[in-house]
This record gives sequence, structure tokens and C-alpha cells, in this order.
Amino acid sequence: MSAFAPYAADPDRSRGRLHAERISTFRSPFQRDRDRIIHSSAFRRLKHKTQVFIEHEGDYYRTRLTHSIEVAQVARTLATALGLNTDLAEAIALAHDLGHTPFGHTGEDALAALMEPYAGFDHNAQALRIVTRLERHYAEFDGLNLTWETLEGIAKHNGPLMGADGAPLKGALPLALTEYNALHDLDLHTHASAEAQVAAIADDVAYNHHDLHDGLRSGLFDEDDLMQLPITGPAFAEVDALYPGLERMRRRHEALRRVFGTMVEDVIAVARHRLEAAEPADADAVRDLGVTIIRFSDRLFRELKVIRQFLFTRMYRAPRVVAMRAEVTDVVHDLFTLYLRSPGHLPGEWREDVAAARDEAALARIVADYVAGMTDRFALQEHARLLGSDAARFTRYMVSGRE
Repeated sequence: MSAFAPYAADPDRSRGRLHAERISTFRSPFQRDRDRIIHSSAFRRLKHKTQVFIEHEGDYYRTRLTHSIEVAQVARTLATALGLNTDLAEAIALAHDLGHTPFGHTGEDALAALMEPYAGFDHNAQALRIVTRLERHYAEFDGLNLTWETLEGIAKHNGPLMGADGAPLKGALPLALTEYNALHDLDLHTHASAEAQVAAIADDVAYNHHDLHDGLRSGLFDEDDLMQLPITGPAFAEVDALYPGLERMRRRHEALRRVFGTMVEDVIAVARHRLEAAEPADADAVRDLGVTIIRFSDRLFRELKVIRQFLFTRMYRAPRVVAMRAEVTDVVHDLFTLYLRSPGHLPGEWREDVAAARDEAALARIVADYVAGMTDRFALQEHARLLGSDAARFTRYMVSGRE
């Protein structure tokens, strides 16, 4: 008897890979996807890619790599509790941030503005581009040749991208999506699998938790501030009642792990109720429900919005964070402009692509691929080397967790 629910993704019924491969004798297709993602160059670079800027006070803040590992852990917990395929949920979770630029959302905003004349830039689409094209290690294909189910989850874990009529739901589709979808239809008009929805909500759980933790460590706010907020206030109050006089760091940890548990338990309870009510017969029935089945309760969602607004004001838009955003925006702008004007500065392995570029838009896409793939510290080093900036002034800062 299968341990999976009927609506879980079945690896034996996968829609396969763009390039047919021999089935592994000891790994399921989704396990193989997970392993390829972990061994990819883009995944390793997440170690030195970061998210929300805070002043450098140590090595404890989350990077995109540690964030991705945390998301994968939450996704496995949720998938196990709901009878879903944990390997697929984990693979999507590990891949969800591969397309992020250096300097977090600040870097993405800068690159999106620069690429606006050339069909734009989107980190989810860039993740798909990385795993289908830019990772070039295998003899028989570009990319990682992941299964349809993993690619679908990367592309639309946040919901459908097209309406039933084939029209985009939120402006023009990113180029990477339209190019790959023409080769391998990802059903962009439907919701994703339950496993992909689990990966998406796991991302929310992880960053809501660790942004609070990193914000406290940075000194941008303190425990007294969190005592005034929903979810966090009751968590601290419970810890204080159970452990009066607890040492500060232990108190903080105990409170925030209760916040974490509240989010996970809420998602499981809501998802179980919605799945029992919908009774989807299989994985495709989840896709065709027309609603997100894995989500927070309305009450918790409202409370999390209060916390997110607090973090936006006190952390993401703190004066020292805003100042650093301006500086690194200039770094991305300067590097992109230099490479577009003088592509000879790109490394040798990129020159074949440059030579094949048909026009300026194609060249800009190559430059965007290169800049987006940079780590924070490499971007700063290259900016200093090529443009003579003082990279040392950036070393007093570090970037921390968000999405």
C-alpha cells in the first residue's frame, strides 16, 4: 500500500523529461532532480547570495543557501504530514531561489529596470532558465533536464501564469518561460501540484520566521517591539509564563520557535480540511481545482500581514538598509552597462554565446545571465577591478534573509 495520498505526485507516472533518459535503478525521478539541483553550480553560489541588507555584525545571518535549506526542511515536514511526495516538494524548494541576483531583491529590481527594454527580468523565470539552459555540464543536453513536475513547480509554485484563454494573468510572460514552454508545455494556465504549493508556503514560513530572528540579531528592533505584534506577542508571553527570567537568547529562541510551529500547524490544519473537502482524485485534480489548496488560514494570514508591514518599515526600509540599497543598485547598473558596451570583459566561456548573439536584446540577455549569476562579493570585487571602486566600503555590510 502506498504511503502517499491519492493526490500526491507519483514518480512512476511522471510526465517525464524533455530529453529522455534511462530510469535510475536506485533513485526515483524526483530524487534524481533533487540531487542534480544540489550539485549544480547555481546552488553552490547561493552560499554567497543574500537577501535583506543589514549591517555586518557576524556570520549568523541567513544567506540564500541556508534559506533554501530551511525552506526544504519545512516543505518535507508539510509534505509528510499531508501524504504528499516529499522528494518533489524538496526539489522544488531547493530550486526556488536559484534565479536570484546578487544583493537580493535590490539586485533584482536593478536588473529588471536595466532589462526592461529587452523583455525584462524575473527571478522565477531565471531559475527556470538556469535549470533548462545555463547549467552546462552534461554531454547530451543543456541544463539539468529535470522532470516536468519539478519544472512546473519552479515556474508556477505561486499560482497559474495564464488564464484559460491563454492570456497572461499579470502582464507579459517572462521570456525564459515562453521560450521553454514552447518546447515543453508546463500548463501555465493551471495551478501547480500540491507539492509545489507546499514549497511556496514553506518559503513564506521560513522567511517570516528567520527575518524576525535576523532582525533581532541586527538590532533593528527588539523583543519589546515584537511583544506588541500578533503571533509573536503571545509567543513571548507563553515563554515568560513557562520560564520566568529566562536568559535573553534562550527566550528569543523559544518564542520564535513557537511562531514557527504556529505557522506550520496552521498550514497543515487548513490543508487537511481543504483536501478532505475537495477530495481530489489525483495530482491533476489538484491542479484543476482553480484555487490554492495549501495556504494559511484567513486569521493567520491577516496576522502575518501585520508582521510583514512591521518588518517592511523597521527592517527592509531601515535607513542604513536603504543607503546600502542605493550603493549596490549602482554596482549592478555599472557592471551591466560595462558588459553590454564592452562584452570582451566577459569571461572566455561566455564569448561563444556573445558571438552568436543576433542583436542587442540577445546580448543584453547574456549579460543579464552573467550578472544575475554573480555572488554579492564577486560583484563587488569585479566592480572594484573593472571600475576602480573602493570595495572595502561595502565590507561593513551583510545581507540577510528574505524570500
